[in-house]
Amino acid sequence: MPGFSNSHFFVTGTKIYAISRRKLATDSPYITNTVNKESSEWPSLLKSFQPAPKAFITALGTTKGQAGSVEAQHAIDFDLNLALARAAQEAGTEIFVLISSSGVSTSSPFPYAKMKAELEKAVKAVGFKYTVIMKPGLLVGDRSDSRPAEAVFRGIAKGLGCDIDVIGRAVVMATVQCAESKKEPGIWQIEQAQIVQLGKSEGAGKETCS
Repeated sequence: MPGFSNSHFFVTGTKIYAISRRKLATDSPYITNTVNKESSEWPSLLKSFQPAPKAFITALGTTKGQAGSVEAQHAIDFDLNLALARAAQEAGTEIFVLISSSGVSTSSPFPYAKMKAELEKAVKAVGFKYTVIMKPGLLVGDRSDSRPAEAVFRGIAKGLGCDIDVIGRAVVMATVQCAESKKEPGIWQIEQAQIVQLGKSEGAGKETCS
């Protein structure tokens, strides 16, 4: 998840498609990185992948400061994520993984928390065979973009949040368990304690889909 939140990953067997605004810092032979700064084109681009991706993993997100306004942030964090989810489902993708956040609610007075909760609700209704919602706390670790205030806060909060490497491994484990039919089809919501369990032990992850 470079930059924590600026890419999508589509998995077909051992082949990984990644759409991003900037080139990923990897030379893995398993990753095909498509760089496209016009995010409005991403849903159509997704549908062009052949064979159709089995899994769609999204950690897309921005901040009000980077986007310029709450409305512009909503267009990326909510509208684009939902458009991509629908495009993936139409393309035949069975597994959808959303990296969301803990403590969100549709009744929250905070726009960010409310938006995240509304996105969770919306993607659950899209109709994937498996819908996996990862709900970590504060993300800690190195990131490719620069947000000085967040960097200071992450330094203070380190040890209280969720390391991005742990989240990454948890995402892989959850996706694999769904792909290997080790989970019942449905919605699998994974809170931070379960993320840590999945991300640190390959033998973990006995939660069931609801």
